[in-house]
Amino acid sequence: MGKRLKNIRERMAREGYDSILITKKHNVYYLSGFTGTAGVLFITMDDAYLITDFRYIQQAKEQTLEFNVLKYEDTIWTTLNNLIRQNGLNNIAFESNHVTYNQYERMKREIAEIQLIPTQDIVEDLRIKKDEEEILTIERAARIADETFEHILDIIKPGISERDIACELEYFMKQKGAEGIAFDTIVASGIRSALPHGVADNKKIEKGDFVTLDFGCKLNRYCSDMTRTIVIGKPDEEQKKIYKTVFEAQKAAREYVKSGLTGEEVDKVARDIINLGGYEGLFGHGLGHGVGVEIHEAPRLAPGFKRKLEENMVVTIEPGIYINGLGGVRIEDLVVITEDGCRELSNSSRELISV
Repeated sequence: MGKRLKNIRERMAREGYDSILITKKHNVYYLSGFTGTAGVLFITMDDAYLITDFRYIQQAKEQTLEFNVLKYEDTIWTTLNNLIRQNGLNNIAFESNHVTYNQYERMKREIAEIQLIPTQDIVEDLRIKKDEEEILTIERAARIADETFEHILDIIKPGISERDIACELEYFMKQKGAEGIAFDTIVASGIRSALPHGVADNKKIEKGDFVTLDFGCKLNRYCSDMTRTIVIGKPDEEQKKIYKTVFEAQKAAREYVKSGLTGEEVDKVARDIINLGGYEGLFGHGLGHGVGVEIHEAPRLAPGFKRKLEENMVVTIEPGIYINGLGGVRIEDLVVITEDGCRELSNSSRELISV
């Protein structure tokens, strides 16, 4: 945590901020380790404070060794005003993309005469590259997902509902040590598999269905994310073609991705294969996204994303084809960007599996 505080202070110095107020819970956790649901960070060039209420004082003291833990008696604003006066501050930066208009208006009313400076993604820019411990934690979460996929193949059969499959996925991940799910579990079968975010429904699995399973877990606050599409029974020729096209697009992107390329360049490799396969316009989302303490974070692998990838960024690679009235296929893996390629964190088979 000390290194993360050092990094944000270096950014504050470059931007001319006397202090910064961190309110987004993922960023509070990233900088301090605090897991409570009520608390903000107030960081100056010399001091760092975690302000919370009486419910979390002991927890905060145990989790946030780099921060002075303060309990607010009246409101957070009263405590902030005291700190502003004590430190002789001239300005405060705040996370403008996580503060509502009403919250901003209250800040203007409640905080002493001081300049409020809106910032965007100041902590997210630090989070984009993972350290060794973060990568290890995500890898362990990905391993749980791999084990869960292997387990669910013995459960899926005609007549079982998507919702029952989702419940079993989530229960098994928790049995394996996950603290919770990373996002609403997607189980989409038959024509519903054409829904990229088809959250599990009461639909029963039928023979001939594609079944798309997109799920992940949280481990020590870090997420995993994987997708596999299987077929119930023997696939027909069109299903084979769709799957083969997605399989080849995903393989090409995994083999192409490396540090120094832009997200747009990697996306194009997979998108070109899908378009040439006759499915232009049916891959309607980006190729991938960053994963960390949030399931969707920077960087993005998508058209228009021109930031260059760097070593130790963790991203998904997840091309798909979605055809209304027929169904869809998506294959998704987690990888760590390296200097000359990537290291795969997801290890489940990518071949078309029939059950």
